[in-house]
Parts: sequence; C-alpha cells; structure tokens
Amino acid sequence: MDARYQLIPAWRIREGVGESIEDPVTRESPLTIILNDRELVTLLCTWEHVDELAVGFLQSEGFIKAGDDIPDVRIDEEQGSAIVKTARQAAVAEQTFLKRYITTGCGKGTSFYNLSDAVCRPVETGFTVTPAQIFRLMTEAQRMSEMFKITGGVHSSAVCTGENILFFREDIGRHNSVDKLTGRCFYDRIDTADKILLTTGRISSEILIKAAKMGVPVIASRSAPTDLAVKYAADLGVTVAAFVRNRRMNVYTYPERVSP
Repeated sequence: MDARYQLIPAWRIREGVGESIEDPVTRESPLTIILNDRELVTLLCTWEHVDELAVGFLQSEGFIKAGDDIPDVRIDEEQGSAIVKTARQAAVAEQTFLKRYITTGCGKGTSFYNLSDAVCRPVETGFTVTPAQIFRLMTEAQRMSEMFKITGGVHSSAVCTGENILFFREDIGRHNSVDKLTGRCFYDRIDTADKILLTTGRISSEILIKAAKMGVPVIASRSAPTDLAVKYAADLGVTVAAFVRNRRMNVYTYPERVSP
C-alpha cells in the first residue's frame, strides 16, 4: 500500500445508481519542525520529501539563508517530527515569524502583515521564456501529477528551466509543495535566477513571497492570482503568469520576460 494515500470505504452515486467502493484518499499527516531544540511549527502535509519541506520552510521563513551550511535534519516518523540543527539562526526571522497570521490556504500557510516583513530582495535577471515553453512545461507537469490522478486531493509545483522540469513535488498544501522545492534547491545549491516556478494552486501573496525568496523570476499557475500577489510581484521583480491552460494565459507583471 502506498503510504501517501489510504483506501476509504465510500458510497458512490452515479446517474442515480449507488455502489459500494473503496476510494483512495490522500493521507494528511502532521510534521512538527523542531529547530535547535525548540518546537517551531506544525505543518499538515503529505508524508513525502519531508526533509525538503522542513529545510524549504525554514529558508522561506528566513531562519536559514541561501549559502548557509546545509543543516542537520533528522526525521522521526514515529513522533511526526523534523529535528533540525543549524549553525546559526537569523534573529529577525523569529521576530517576523511571530507577526504572521494564518491564511485560508491549505497546508496551514502563514503570511506577512506587510511586504517589509518579507525581507527579500527584488529579483533582477535577464531571463526570458516563451509562452510555448510555459504551455509545454505545464502540460508535462500535469502528466507527472501521479497523486492527483489517484486521489484528486493534492497540489503540485515544479522548478523548471525553459526546456525541462528539474524537480516536481506534490502535497496537500500548495505552500508545502513550493517549500519542498525550495528545500531541494537549497540542498543541491541550484541557481534559480534562470528558473520558472510552476504551481497548480492560486498565486496568493504568501506564495509570491516564497517565489521571490527562492529568486525565481517567473511563477506560472493554472489558477488565479490575488491582487496583493500582483502588487508584491511588481515590487519584487517577479513575472506572474496565471490561468495557464488551453494555450492561453494572463501575464500580470513584467510581461517582457514572456516573449513570443
């Protein structure tokens, strides 16, 4: 049995006819991140690549930074925890982390009161991509979404070059799928200044800030953006492309990066 989902008895009604079935349902598991012997946060996630999730969450929240030593991460499956040891910890991260509010997004996301709390630099790069490349990459990411095909209960995200998908991750929370990618890029020291972030979830302000902290110049989604995400994108130098489906998209910021 795949640990990512569980077969649950259900009663399916189709065209007025009912039948007993066993339906694959995504497993939702708590992951408590313990940073330097202090319990920091508990995330609700899909139990896969949770070491990347812990590291990516800590980087996106500013507790560790690109260029830092790779932290020591130990996963305790029985206790549902990621025990992380770092050489240093940014004091400002703890101050801003305590100023968050819980968002309506899945995966127990957090967001900032204002952009100044995000503590990230604007993305500056000469990277460009064609609409055809984005369409092709989005189609390929959909093909890779194994768990969505099985359960219909996860979001997916991917880090790509203009030609290929480098890393693909799924999770019940769109925040988590992005954080897993952040963690993978941190582990592999990937330069993201010429990369694209694809996601199936809506581009909210907290997702946009995660993308900016990753340093990706382009984020593209099959879903919609929020007005605050577009505002932050304009301030942080990120191209937002949304409603990427059926050979069309809307580009809200820095359209010169999406060159026909």
